[in-house]
Amino acid sequence: VIEDFYNRTWLYRYEEPISPATLTTLWSLSVAIFSVGGMIGSFSVGLFVNRFGRRNSMLVSNVLAFVSAVLMGFSKMAFSFEMLILGRFIIGLYSGLTTGFVPMYVGEVSPTALRGALGTFHQLGIVLGILIAQVFGLDLIMGNDSLWPLLLGFIFVPALLQCVILPFAPESPRFLLINRNEENKAKSVLKKLRGTTDVSSDLQEMKEESRQMMREKKVTIMELFRSPMYRQPILIAIVLQLSQQLSGINAVFYYSTSIFEKADVEQPVYATIGSGVVNTAFTVDQMPWMSYLSIVAIFGFVAFFEIGPGPIPWFIVAELFSQGPRPAAFAVAGLSNWTSNFIVGMGFQYIAQLCGSYVFIIFMVLLFLFFIFTYFKVPETKGRTFDEIASGFRQGGASQSDKTSDEFHSLGADSQV
Repeated sequence: VIEDFYNRTWLYRYEEPISPATLTTLWSLSVAIFSVGGMIGSFSVGLFVNRFGRRNSMLVSNVLAFVSAVLMGFSKMAFSFEMLILGRFIIGLYSGLTTGFVPMYVGEVSPTALRGALGTFHQLGIVLGILIAQVFGLDLIMGNDSLWPLLLGFIFVPALLQCVILPFAPESPRFLLINRNEENKAKSVLKKLRGTTDVSSDLQEMKEESRQMMREKKVTIMELFRSPMYRQPILIAIVLQLSQQLSGINAVFYYSTSIFEKADVEQPVYATIGSGVVNTAFTVDQMPWMSYLSIVAIFGFVAFFEIGPGPIPWFIVAELFSQGPRPAAFAVAGLSNWTSNFIVGMGFQYIAQLCGSYVFIIFMVLLFLFFIFTYFKVPETKGRTFDEIASGFRQGGASQSDKTSDEFHSLGADSQV
C-alpha cells in the first residue's frame, strides 16, 4: 500500500511512474532509516539517564513519538514520502532511547531473584506491540489505502498513555541513592517496590556498589574497551546484541509477508500474524506441503528466539556492569544492536535476490558461532547481585592485566569469571 503511495506521489510530482530500482531503494530506506535513528538514540542513552533519571527520561522521550506520529500521519495528505521517512527516523530515535531506558530501569527496580523474569517483559512488550500493529495493519482494519496514515500515526496513543501512567511509577532507587545520594527517597521507593519495611539488604548492596564506584574514576565509552576490567563484559554485551539481530529475526519482521508469498502460502498476511511476525524461508520446493512446513518452522523459530536471543541481550547488560559504567555499556550495546538491525533491514532484500531460498543458511551459520561464544564466554548471572557479577570481571581483569597474551585467553581463565 505504501509502495503504491510512493508511486502516486512520484507520478504527481514528476508526471512519470517511479522506476522499480528507485522504488526498491526508497522502500528499503524507509525500513532501514528506523535503525539509523535507533543507533543514534541508543548511543545517547547515557546523556539522559544520568541527568534526568531513568523514569523521567522515559517520560520526556515521548515527545519524539508525538512528532513522529504527526509526520507519518499527515504524509499522505502532504504528498510527501520524505515526511514518512523522517517520521520513521524520529520514531527510531525514540526506540533507540527506550530500548536503553526500559531494561535499565526494570533491572534496577527488580529484586535480584526476579530480575531475569521481569526483564523478559521488555521483550514481551516489543513482540506484543508488533503483533497488535500487524493485526491493525490488516486491510480490513487500517492497512488499506485510506487508513494507513492513521495506522502510522496511532503511535500517538500509547505515547499519550505512557505520559499519563509514568508519573505514578517510582524512580529507580539505585539512581536515587548512587547518583543523587538521596537515601531516604531510595529507602521509601524500595519499601513500596518490595512490599516490606525491611529493605536493609537492598540498601546495603547499593551502598557497596556506590563505594565501589567512588573507587573508580568516571567510565567513558572508550574506557570500556581500554580497561581489562570491562573488556570482556563489553565484548559479551556486543556479541549478544549481534546474535539477536543476526539470527535473522528482523529479516522476518520486515519482510515476512513477501517471504511467505514465495513459499506459496495462501493469505500470507494472516500467516505472518499467526506466526507472531516471523518467518524462516522454507522455499526449497514447490510441493504444497512445504508451505505448511514453513509455517511450522516459523513457530519454532519464534518460540526459541523469545526465550533466548530475544530478551536476554537487553537486560544482561544491566547485570554485567555496575552503576558507573552501565549507561556507557548500554550505549555501546544498543549501537551494536541497531547497527546490525540496519544492515539486515537494508541488505536482506538484495542478499535474498542473490541467494534465493538459501539466504537463511547465512543466519544459521552465524547462530552456530554465537552458540559457541555464549557457551564458553557468557557467565551465569542467575541469583547473583550486580556487585558479585562485576567483581568476577574485576578479578578476571586484574589477572589479565599481568599478561601480555592476546584477547583469546584460555578456558581456565574464563572459568574463573
